[in-house]
Amino acid sequence: MSRRKKVFPCGHKGYGQKCHFCDQKQQVFEEKKQEKELWQATFAADPIDLRHLPKNVVLKARQILEGLANRQDYRDFHGKRLRHDRFVISIPVTRNYRLICRDQGSFLIPEEIISHETYNVCKPGN
Repeated sequence: MSRRKKVFPCGHKGYGQKCHFCDQKQQVFEEKKQEKELWQATFAADPIDLRHLPKNVVLKARQILEGLANRQDYRDFHGKRLRHDRFVISIPVTRNYRLICRDQGSFLIPEEIISHETYNVCKPGN
């Protein structure tokens, strides 16, 4: 005697008690959701807002911010003072993003990370 496949509420057909395809899909969805929540939770400790940036830029920016917090020199990260305002320091995060910091004498205060396009538009002298 042959077994008959049953049609599950999702539309898939199979022999089991539940649709294993949809169960696996739901499990992957839950794992990705949990991973995303953990990633979003890491932004609470950042001194500036990094939520709008791609993941690779966020990771590199956190390395730079940690180095600056540990009193590492901005020149170690290839940072430069701007010509029009010597208290503003631009540190390249990646090829397309810059970290803008303000010099407060003995330490730097990070202000924001902007794209290279925005950086070129906002600085005078171009």
